[in-house]
Amino acid sequence: MTRLSVNINKVATLRNARGGNMPDVLKAARDCERFGAQGITVHPRPDERHIRYSDVTALKPLITTEFNIEGNPIPRFCELVLQVRPDQVTLVPDAEDAITSDAGWDTIRNRDFLTRTCALFKEAGIRVSVFVDPDPEMVRGAAACGADRVELYTAAYAGRYPKDPAAAVAPYLKAAQAARECGLGLNAGHDLNLDNLAFFIHTIPWTDEVSIGHAIICDALYMGLESTIKSYLEEIRKK
Repeated sequence: MTRLSVNINKVATLRNARGGNMPDVLKAARDCERFGAQGITVHPRPDERHIRYSDVTALKPLITTEFNIEGNPIPRFCELVLQVRPDQVTLVPDAEDAITSDAGWDTIRNRDFLTRTCALFKEAGIRVSVFVDPDPEMVRGAAACGADRVELYTAAYAGRYPKDPAAAVAPYLKAAQAARECGLGLNAGHDLNLDNLAFFIHTIPWTDEVSIGHAIICDALYMGLESTIKSYLEEIRKK
């Protein structure tokens, strides 16, 4: 069964826009779990424009499901992850000024760096996922670096899905098959939503985890957080 990890960055974005502690990021994480989410994801960036490093440390003792920290493994990020020791770290090659993640790793060109980074976290008992585009070569490169999983960057799938779902998912299926052949676990995330999620999972049922944040928070404005999370879980469970 594919697990749903809720990215709560946008909750922090809303809080930071006004100052104070509304909405409460810690309460939002606990509520997501209470409503059925099987994991919580955060993506602290150097400018702390949404999730702050202090949020990450405060969340760790509260999370009862899986805790996933994603981000670019710059020294400060690595120090945070090693301090908090989440269940999973997802390595993302985003620039410091990136609005959102916009590409996966070139695991061939960055093999030495990723190999060292994977070893660093695995020695601390943390599962390592590498964020990649839907390219079998990049998937195999992640395996060669010592990753435990890859996370497929699904923005292109989401963009093409409305016109041609089969064509949109085709490269992801090939990449997912490569991951399975390499013995890697499989995650997916970015722009997945209630319209395109079920088809992706139906096509690639061995997906271990989807990480969804922006769409969930947007839907929650209309549906409420509890109903939204339950709706996403229903889409995941569709056959």
